[in-house]
Amino acid sequence: MSGALFLAQRATAVLLAWAVAAHLALIIHAERAGLTAGAILARTQHNGAFLAFYGLFVVAAAIHAPIGLRNVLAEWTGWRGRSLDAAMAGFALALLWLGLRAAYAMFAP
Repeated sequence: MSGALFLAQRATAVLLAWAVAAHLALIIHAERAGLTAGAILARTQHNGAFLAFYGLFVVAAAIHAPIGLRNVLAEWTGWRGRSLDAAMAGFALALLWLGLRAAYAMFAP
């Protein structure tokens, strides 16, 4: 793995650790408060802080996961080279697109 990929994965791991902890805290708070799905959506709609938080979460995951998967595939299958890089770039774009759509759906009415 190149130095840039190594640093990108480690940096996004730090962001994801923080984001997962915050996400779990939000879930626990919502459950303890007895909030319904509708009540949760009412709080997240038009809330830029939630959109920014989950947008950052998605971007970090879309960078982190393909790097790790690339390494696993290279080690387990011997698949290397440009085709693997292209497949992981496609996977990253799919994660980014789907994740940002989900984050925006929580924000928009």
